[in-house]
Amino acid sequence: MTDWHASDALVARYTDGSLPESDAWSLEKHLESCAGCADRVSRSVRASAAGPALDAVRQAVLAAAPPRPAPVEHPAAPHARPARVHLARLLWAAGPAVRGAWLPAVLLAVLGAVALGHWAGFEGARPLLLAVAPLVPVAGVALSYGAHADPLHELAASTPSAGLRLVLARTAVVLAVSLPLLALAGLLLPSSGAPGGAAWLLPGLALTLASLALGGWLGLRTATAVTGGGWLCAVLAPALATPDGAVSAALTDRLSSYVGGAPAQGGWAAAAVLCAALLATRRTAYDRLERH
Repeated sequence: MTDWHASDALVARYTDGSLPESDAWSLEKHLESCAGCADRVSRSVRASAAGPALDAVRQAVLAAAPPRPAPVEHPAAPHARPARVHLARLLWAAGPAVRGAWLPAVLLAVLGAVALGHWAGFEGARPLLLAVAPLVPVAGVALSYGAHADPLHELAASTPSAGLRLVLARTAVVLAVSLPLLALAGLLLPSSGAPGGAAWLLPGLALTLASLALGGWLGLRTATAVTGGGWLCAVLAPALATPDGAVSAALTDRLSSYVGGAPAQGGWAAAAVLCAALLATRRTAYDRLERH
């Protein structure tokens, strides 16, 4: 609830379609949290010429909808379903990346790194994981928003809750899934002189926020390609180009300079704060992001 409420003239102009699009979006956003104004707008629309047509559509939808099955009660909790079921459904609904190939790729990377480190005796398992881990949430962001990732994108993008709010919600799902898995894998791997297993967290957060901030100008797919490609060029490319073939040692040295120690971590933290501030100032750019 807010102190501001829609005037009768504003409601009338919204009902007859003469309200400018920007003002209409502002009003629709207000209706999400103001039941009084929502009721007034609903009554105004029902009283207009479009009211009978809308009521007919509503009745047709209700008539075509199949009856809801009776809920199956859980033996241990007759009045509530297990919390884990609700969490799984929430993650599945809120994160398009979780429903695609991204989640299996994350699991494969985690299991592969642990297998290389413990069973294959590969000393570069942790450096390799630290080099790849910051890209995982960035890739998840790229696969979370847009018609290429979500079959219902056009419908979701047309709602007042679309834009940055929806992007941040889906980014939170990506982070909630990837961060624990990658952090656990990093802690389980032998150090081999590489930075700590959680040293990638701040770089990963900074790169994710940088992708979101650039997305307001470039679109999310292009922005994630820029940030992810920049990280690869800075970390992996020089190590792979080592002339004597000591890729693991070169990668460890480069990661130590980029993410090891308090100064490097402080720099990544400052970059994350700067990108978050830039994202906040550019939040309106997401109102039209990939709508068409």
